[in-house]
Amino acid sequence: MNVRRLIPTAAVAGAAALSLVTLSACSSSSGAASGGDKADGKLDVVASFYPMQYLAEQIGGDHVSVTTLTEPGVEPHDLELKPRQTSELRQADYILYLKGIQPAVDEAIAQAGVKDTVDAATLTKLENHGAEVGHDHDHGRGHEGEEHAAEEQGHEEHGHEEHGHENEAGADPHIWLDPVKYAEVAKGVGASLEKADPANAAAYKKNTEALLTKLNALNTAFADGLKNTATRTFITTHSAFGYLAERYGLEQEGIAGLDPESEPSPARIKELRTIAQRDKVTTVFFETLASDKTAKTLAGDTGLKTDVLDPLEGITDKSKGDDYIGVMESNLAALQKALGAK
Repeated sequence: MNVRRLIPTAAVAGAAALSLVTLSACSSSSGAASGGDKADGKLDVVASFYPMQYLAEQIGGDHVSVTTLTEPGVEPHDLELKPRQTSELRQADYILYLKGIQPAVDEAIAQAGVKDTVDAATLTKLENHGAEVGHDHDHGRGHEGEEHAAEEQGHEEHGHEEHGHENEAGADPHIWLDPVKYAEVAKGVGASLEKADPANAAAYKKNTEALLTKLNALNTAFADGLKNTATRTFITTHSAFGYLAERYGLEQEGIAGLDPESEPSPARIKELRTIAQRDKVTTVFFETLASDKTAKTLAGDTGLKTDVLDPLEGITDKSKGDDYIGVMESNLAALQKALGAK
């Protein structure tokens, strides 16, 4: 996802070797920071960043002690692992991560050699949304009828691309921003926890079903709430919403592409002005963990409003919601307002 961060392998490996495991010291919303302490009988789970942490906590419940490698407020792609994080990572019972988001984390997890290591990218299908930026086309349009089938089936994909984790080839890893894909991942995580900790399999299964109910309700809210809008196009700094746009028949126009810190070309800015006028765009979205400078500059030049569309890579005191569901509901409200939902 972040081309600029795919630094030479030797450099990544070096950072990783020093790295992965301040797990105990890293933030955990469950309050569990006991790296290898098995006295409480809980499964020690390490999550790479918030969307994985949320799944582990919701599905694991009282039977897991969850620690996240990415502290609140830290942009996940920029994470630099501390030396003790690596040693603690090796002591984990179960690791949940999403390959392609954090290269240094990917490398360190590969070196940790923990048996129960789950890459969320292998639990659904990834698609390539990166090529959309800078090309004026009708991606996302014409899917209005498809989201209903997806809502019913929960597993039906519009998509294509290779199954798995070929993120370096350009696949978009932002699967958690599509409630249907996130539900697919949740089912896979639940099944893997049942295998890793058979004694508590029934609890994991029950918790998974409860989470799926929440995600299905969220999917319904998005599908219904975005069914009738004045425009289907939204502009966002970080092109993290390709799956969401495809799911609900919208068109995402990214300023910076999949890399939240890349600078758009003058030609791209000019193109966005044209798109905004043609498609009656009202709002330029920015996010909480990255600079809003470019979004505000574009909005000022075009007379558009600005608002937050949160890619949910971390929860902070600036987040418009206390957890995944809350922030996604805020995102829906922001989209409805910007798109002129009826």
